[in-house]
Amino acid sequence: MTGVHSQQNSAVVLLFIHLCFSSSYQLTELQVGLCHLCNGTVQNGTAVSQLCSAAAGLIDGRCCLLRKENTRDADYVIGLDLSNCSLSHVEDLQDAFSATTIDLSLNPIVNLDDSLFEGFIQLTNLILPANLVCPGGNASWDKVKVKGETNFCEGQKDLCNRTGYLSLNCPENSLCVPYGPGFFQCSCVDDFRGYKCRREVSYNNTASLSFIGKYSYKMLYYYFGTMAISCITKKNSLFINIHIPSLIC
Repeated sequence: MTGVHSQQNSAVVLLFIHLCFSSSYQLTELQVGLCHLCNGTVQNGTAVSQLCSAAAGLIDGRCCLLRKENTRDADYVIGLDLSNCSLSHVEDLQDAFSATTIDLSLNPIVNLDDSLFEGFIQLTNLILPANLVCPGGNASWDKVKVKGETNFCEGQKDLCNRTGYLSLNCPENSLCVPYGPGFFQCSCVDDFRGYKCRREVSYNNTASLSFIGKYSYKMLYYYFGTMAISCITKKNSLFINIHIPSLIC
């Protein structure tokens, strides 16, 4: 009997380790695709190179990576240098949403959609071909300067700090939150939730959510433990697809 319990506990531990390392590996794999979108590496003297040196980051292809302190999370991008990559269009940069500096200069890019930078709240230095306009327009940046074949967009402005912007665009019981150059979100304040932040959540509702969350966690733990025990002897790899529906109150 003791041997059976020991085997079950080992199965749960192995599954937990598998899930943790799989999530980190997938995140890193996505970043690798962007960091090696074109050949070469970050060149000395460039804006991304200077940023990486000052932040004691790690150069990986066209990226400067930094690891979060005291966590097991994968490295995240603080600088992205895709200059002189012969790119005619850019479709997705979301894996670099945490970047403070992005260089897309010296590329034959004809058009750049502002939505590419939605959620890039930490972006302070964007370098573009001279024919492209800074995302969100010049009013979304502290300084816009065209020099030769390059357009420098520096110092992303907080859209929510514009006079009258909060009262005109966010409903009552909400606050304006910046969400990238030219973008903002309205976040409900205090205990207000729901459509246009009109629903006020009482203490009892909050306690109910805590109760549901507590027992949902226990059910998921039991589910994964049982699944690991039943699948531990299978020869094929174990793939788990988890979908937790949103809780609507």
